[in-house]
This record gives sequence, structure tokens and C-alpha cells, in this order.
Amino acid sequence: MNPLITDEQRARLLANGEARAAGHATDLLPVVRLFTPDAHATWLLASLDPADGDTAHGLIDLGIGMPTLGTVKLSDLASIVGPHRQPVMRDRYFQPTRLLSEYLRLAEDNGSITD
Repeated sequence: MNPLITDEQRARLLANGEARAAGHATDLLPVVRLFTPDAHATWLLASLDPADGDTAHGLIDLGIGMPTLGTVKLSDLASIVGPHRQPVMRDRYFQPTRLLSEYLRLAEDNGSITD
């Protein structure tokens, strides 16, 4: 079990991943927001590949002004530490307010994820 996400979040991410793989859901609400407290990177994850349970899809903002939709492995995120040795963390207060496509549009306009 990955400590970055809760069991409930994992279940929702996997359900979204199954719907996405079947072509039923392509624009989803993000389920979880992960971030580096000391490196300005943020991941808004909306689904998890049911085939491996590790590859997440969502909006990726590495803090270099180029947010994009893509995939990332939770196991890779769990091993990342920022310049001050702080690990990737889950935003416990994140409540999605818009679909992933809208987060992407706003992030592209601003050069980063703003909320």
C-alpha cells in the first residue's frame, strides 16, 4: 500500500482507471492532490491503471511552467524528496471543484496549478 493515498482514494482512483480503460470516462474530477512542500511540484491525480495499480493519470506540474496531462508511478513519487529532503505529501484538505480539463486550462493560463 502506498502511503501517499488512502485506501478510499485508491479505490476511487482504480474505479476511475477502469472506466477510463473502457473508454467511459475521459474527463474526471481529480481524486487526490500530491505536492512537494519544498520544490513547487504538484500532481492532481484522477485515475489509477487497474493493470498495475501503480500508474496514475492526471495533471502534472513540475514547477517549471509547463503543466501537462500525463502519467506517473506512485512508487516513483514515494521515493522523491525535495531540495530540503522533504518527501511528496498528500494535501489532506484538497476538495476538487472542477474537472481535470478545467484544471489543465487554468494551469496552462497561469503556468502552474493554482489550487
